[in-house]
Amino acid sequence: MSDDTHFMRLALALGRRGLGTTWPNPSVGAVVVEPGTGRILGTGATAPGGRPHGEPLALAAAGDAARGATLYVTLEPCSHYGRTPPCTDAILASGIARVVSAIEDPDPRVAGRGHALLRAGGVTVETGLLRDAAARDHVGHITRVTRGRPALHLKLARTRDGFCAAAGPERLRITGPVADGAVHLWRAHADGILIGIGTARADDPSLTVRLPGLAARSPLRIVLDTHLRLSPASVLARTARDTPTLVLTTRSAPAHAKRALEALGVEVATVPADATGGIDLTAALAHLGERGLTRLCSEGGPRLADALARADLIEACTLVTGPVELGAAGGLPALGPFLAEALAGDRFREAERLRLGPDAAVTYERNRT
Repeated sequence: MSDDTHFMRLALALGRRGLGTTWPNPSVGAVVVEPGTGRILGTGATAPGGRPHGEPLALAAAGDAARGATLYVTLEPCSHYGRTPPCTDAILASGIARVVSAIEDPDPRVAGRGHALLRAGGVTVETGLLRDAAARDHVGHITRVTRGRPALHLKLARTRDGFCAAAGPERLRITGPVADGAVHLWRAHADGILIGIGTARADDPSLTVRLPGLAARSPLRIVLDTHLRLSPASVLARTARDTPTLVLTTRSAPAHAKRALEALGVEVATVPADATGGIDLTAALAHLGERGLTRLCSEGGPRLADALARADLIEACTLVTGPVELGAAGGLPALGPFLAEALAGDRFREAERLRLGPDAAVTYERNRT
């Protein structure tokens, strides 16, 4: 492994720590290194809330030693004024001699301009190192600025013979504690968790992060609820003042139900309906993108999953398969026809396989070639 690769991997690792905390901005990792010696002079990652960015934090840690050094950064440095000055200004002022950038920022306010300004200022700029890893880490930012919506990671658990629920009313335990821990880590790295009203009513979930030390990383909880059937007695409603909860509904929802939920601290927003009168999923995700969300973890049931696949709104899908079989008794299939077709076709590719205790997880990612 080259030194450049080593330091870029470190920058990527730093950036991943902040996933789920920096929206609407990407979580960018940065490392300042002394050339020749390989001594790390400073590190940084985008702060919670999206400011400051990773580059000025790393440069501040390096101080005067940054002059003549190399900066490794996971995304093209910004070149536009927002709530803070451009990162390109900070890099030029620091005296950095070389910038190694993993990927160009598709944001039209940047889109190559950051790299061009650095080159014009006499900085050597190299791009493309660990591009695929950076694109995966920044998929939320990339999807939001290019498609106008968050990147959606669909998670489904199923039995070994392909069911997500038993035929009867009893709840089916499919996965074990190791897989459950992985799900909570996915939640911690998301800006929001999405479910449908069917899952909300059937499971009465809390949708929080329950890993030691990460309770504060619980993301925004989002329920798709056409007719506002979410009960004020539900866990989601009763805990809305502790963990933010957003219900997306349509104009057909009754006003009294809206008032009852809002009295408990639930935010209720109206989005367009589709031709059937249900929530238009494309419009719902566009609404979330306008709010600044970049990464969604969908933990709804197979009906919502199939509808998301039909609308082509999935960037990644993880299927967690447990050892249990329902056999001849059968149950509710985990994969609907549109999702099954999408995963079997050329829209997705298998990206990762994991063993999670007795369970197996396979992640598929959208092909971008």
